[in-house]
Amino acid sequence: MKQGIHPDYHTIKVVMTDGTEYLTRSTYGKDGDTLNLDIDPKSHPAWTGGSQQLMDRGGRISRFNNKFKGFGL
Repeated sequence: MKQGIHPDYHTIKVVMTDGTEYLTRSTYGKDGDTLNLDIDPKSHPAWTGGSQQLMDRGGRISRFNNKFKGFGL
């Protein structure tokens, strides 16, 4: 490896939204810094399924449903 062109890769502590923490290696901050997460797999709807609802803005969903209502299997 060339000297002086790579970022410093060191150990940091990551704190999840529920308070659990673990050590990992990263280029974030300085050695021993703490990274507090706002979103993680335990709290984000993309991983948890969430209570996301589909909103019909401008009737797009109803227009789609009307257009393809007879197209069922």
